[in-house]
Amino acid sequence: MRPDAAQPVRLEDYLPTAYAIETVHLDFRLTANATRVIARTCFAPRESTAPGTPLVLDGDELTLTGLSLNGAALAGDAFEATPGKLVVHAPPAGGFTLEVTTQIDPEANTKLMGLFRSNGAYCTQCEAEGFRRITYFHDRPDVLAVYTTRLEARKSDAPVLLANGNPVSSGDIDGTDRHFAVWHDPFPKPAYLFAMVAGDLACVSDTFTTMSGRAVDLRIYVEHGNEDRCDYAMDALKRSMRWDETAFGREYDLDIFVIVAVSDFNMGAMENKGLNIFNDKYVLANPQTATDQDYAHIEGIIAHEYFHNWTGNRITCRDWFQLCLKEGLTVFRDQEFSADQRSAPVKRIADVRLLKSHQFPEDAGPLAHPVRPKIYHQINNFYTATVYEKGAELVRMLKTWLGEADFRKSMDLYFERHDGDAATIEDFLACFRDAAGIDISQFSLWYDQAGTPALKVGDRWDEATGTYTLDIEQSCPPTPGQDAKLPMTIPIRFGLVGPNGHDLAWQSVSGGEVRGDVIVLTDKTQRLSFTGVGARPVPSLLRGFSAPVTLNHDLPHADRVFLARHDGDTFNRWQAVQTIAMELLTVGTRAGKAAMPSVDVADLAALMDEIAADTGLEPAYRALVLQLPGDADVAREIATDVDPDAIASARKALASAVARACAATFERAYAEQAIDGPYSPDAAHAGRRALSAVLLDYLAENDAAHSARSMNHYETADNMTDRLAALKVLVHRGDSKADAALEDFFQRHSDNALVLDKWFTVQATAPFDGALDRVKTLMRHPAFSFTNPNRVRALISAFATGNQTQFNRADGAGYDFLAATVLELDKRNPQVAARLLSAFRSWRALELNRRGKAEAALRRVENAETLSSDVQDIVARSLQQG
Repeated sequence: MRPDAAQPVRLEDYLPTAYAIETVHLDFRLTANATRVIARTCFAPRESTAPGTPLVLDGDELTLTGLSLNGAALAGDAFEATPGKLVVHAPPAGGFTLEVTTQIDPEANTKLMGLFRSNGAYCTQCEAEGFRRITYFHDRPDVLAVYTTRLEARKSDAPVLLANGNPVSSGDIDGTDRHFAVWHDPFPKPAYLFAMVAGDLACVSDTFTTMSGRAVDLRIYVEHGNEDRCDYAMDALKRSMRWDETAFGREYDLDIFVIVAVSDFNMGAMENKGLNIFNDKYVLANPQTATDQDYAHIEGIIAHEYFHNWTGNRITCRDWFQLCLKEGLTVFRDQEFSADQRSAPVKRIADVRLLKSHQFPEDAGPLAHPVRPKIYHQINNFYTATVYEKGAELVRMLKTWLGEADFRKSMDLYFERHDGDAATIEDFLACFRDAAGIDISQFSLWYDQAGTPALKVGDRWDEATGTYTLDIEQSCPPTPGQDAKLPMTIPIRFGLVGPNGHDLAWQSVSGGEVRGDVIVLTDKTQRLSFTGVGARPVPSLLRGFSAPVTLNHDLPHADRVFLARHDGDTFNRWQAVQTIAMELLTVGTRAGKAAMPSVDVADLAALMDEIAADTGLEPAYRALVLQLPGDADVAREIATDVDPDAIASARKALASAVARACAATFERAYAEQAIDGPYSPDAAHAGRRALSAVLLDYLAENDAAHSARSMNHYETADNMTDRLAALKVLVHRGDSKADAALEDFFQRHSDNALVLDKWFTVQATAPFDGALDRVKTLMRHPAFSFTNPNRVRALISAFATGNQTQFNRADGAGYDFLAATVLELDKRNPQVAARLLSAFRSWRALELNRRGKAEAALRRVENAETLSSDVQDIVARSLQQG
């Protein structure tokens, strides 16, 4: 193991700290390169702590400049200080106050963890272990304390001074150009939820009246000039606050709620108590700069961070192994909010697509881990799709299994029982056990077993007796460190669809538990017999994607087509079309496009034609159904010896066939999506624009006039959604007008960093030879910044994750490029570098040549002279066997 590699942390080793913390007083004297921090902390030994037990505090690259205990300076032999740790050898018995003075350099903090500067503003990011870069502390989530924060800065440099909680006092410091502000948070919190911001920022304000009649001051702080792009974020915040009151009974608890948008941020946003700090891409929007997808993300992420006030802040997690307790639960809550605000069927499909494209590959590769891992080397690398998206699915399964009433009763008990606690998964599940009266032990395996379970289904119809039988077998593939898996509780929402397209009833069922329309699968194999079924049914299984599993059911092709036309569950209608398309694409990839059954292609095209013409369906839903599975989706389905070029060839052939067969209908439907009147980001208008974009792409597949149509779409667009959709079609099809459109787009938006991110991404994801050279050229563009995480993600991450053929080039050049980039970025921002490296997560599924090239690139990273613990952790797990 390299000297700088992080030591493993194990769940089984958890112990509380020897000392609790009661109160913390922080005093910041802010300067760009030498900020002084005084932390006055009141400690108290726990009952089990022996007198004289050393006090051990975390640090990270800290410089200690002062230390006193109960007001007296400590002698040098009474403590030991290094940049990474402070040990007070024999603190006095009983409670005591330790005052620690540190000096830090925010300007030089390129890691963007702890206290750093973003465009001249001071800003913090303390989750997961950033507070230890500010002062020596018990930097862990189970140590809760009440914080008071004093900020002092030059008024001309930082007229706005913000921290957690409510404002207490502020004023000028006589005889200087400096001023101060004091904030107090009455709710105990862990250090990772501490936040402060200081800078020259503009403010957009509003108010909200809670369900109990309290007035809350709402503020969004942004860089000057961006005030007019905050309206939607403020509206989303107010809708989130009202929704949480009605859906979960949760009321906001402080006098003020503040959002600050910054341009340099490793994450999307952070839920610090009362002071949420956001990546500005998830706050700023107007029709000319933000797409419909941007608006939806702003709405969802504003809600997510606000909902953390209860699921994350008022109830936090005991240790980082319980991360899904706050993140998975809060993702579920923001998904439910967005479903209520927009279209529930469309939102569900979008969430499942995200799960399958991000989390399923994670489960199937070397980075697989349980929703609650048992061990980690670097916690920053466990902010994953498994923790967030799969964690949300586990909460959704509980709701599906128990029903709305028992789910709400269980959540109410959780809030009542654990308010103010640092809780565990066991605490959470015990509330469902006690409120709903169920045995939760088998369900808890979902939190401890990695991998995506598979359901194998067989069925039989006995016309003579009117009995329909389902045989269901569950299994879960081995994952690193976990070979044998136990059967889990899996709720399977279902319907038995009759010849007229309506669900059939049955008289009785035997062989397993069925709650209404939910089969509760608990055994490895179960046979369920439904009697009194009036006709041969076509089973519609896993409706609404009621569990995060793969479903292997060898339904006849005709039955799939039938479900695509008639299933009463909109999710399963979409899934039926996707399954038909996927079967064609996998056959075409493995054996060549000529091997695609022409009858099945014709059936798919006929379904697409009907869906495009069906004005009774939401446009957004039609847009989703018409989209073929992406290259990465097909690669995941094939799973072994993946050839990205063969996948791209098969997908293009199928898209061309559909486009030819449906040309007239697609043309007509495209024309019908034109919108008169001003832009609105609401679901109805956004859906029409989404359908328009999908149809524009299809029409460009075979139509000789596509160039003029696409350019007209670009030039006449009155919003970013339409303009970007047309630009993508032009660029990704190598149109002769693409360069002119790119230049026009750049000139229009050269002063807007968030829009330029889109310009970089469109080029990075263009699936043609030369894309890698273009990415390298764009890295030298004056608008590219290696220090800005958004720009790195927009160009380099977009290329590695969104351009399957060019990143996975047969010569390995894409892998070499990413490895070299990761090594360079690791010197500045290890978190972002580690996230980039995770693009290799599915390398073992590639065909032999590419597999060898990818492994060689990973070995070069592994063998580098210096690596951060973040990157070392990812590369070690990526290369592990089994």
